[in-house]
Amino acid sequence: MAKPASRSSKRSGSPVFTGVLIGLTVGALLAVGVALWATGNNPFRSAKPAAPSASLPVAPATPEPAPSFDFYKVLPGGEPVEPPTAPAAKPAPRLYLQAGAFINPNDADNLKAQLAMLGLEAAIQTADVPGKGVLHRVRIGPFASAHDVEQIRTRLTQNHIAVTLVREEPISQERY
Repeated sequence: MAKPASRSSKRSGSPVFTGVLIGLTVGALLAVGVALWATGNNPFRSAKPAAPSASLPVAPATPEPAPSFDFYKVLPGGEPVEPPTAPAAKPAPRLYLQAGAFINPNDADNLKAQLAMLGLEAAIQTADVPGKGVLHRVRIGPFASAHDVEQIRTRLTQNHIAVTLVREEPISQERY
């Protein structure tokens, strides 16, 4: 006996995928609608400007001219005056305490860590010294006064760390 012909229909996709796709589309449309409503931007609104109401003041068509000032006429006596030149004061030297200079950067880092354990902030400066090569200097400072230097120097001496006072003269700017 012959088998009855079965009607098999092949559907592409699953109902879950179709539901997710429809949900995303509806959600995106709702999000755009809410955003346009919240910001007041309506792309379908007429671009005609609203008629001015009678209660609002109307600004003049041309702005008022700004007042003109001449600096030399404002000065007393009407004569141009040269600003007084201040004598060039020599800037004070910056004071540092140098705790060490090392060829190996790891040694400089170790000393910096040891100083940090004492509560002192140190900086490592790398310099190329002629005849000695690259040195990594561990310095504390700059200090505002010699009194501050002596306080820190005493504290370091108590912890068996030898330091050297370094004075750096600031580079003066040349005037042309």
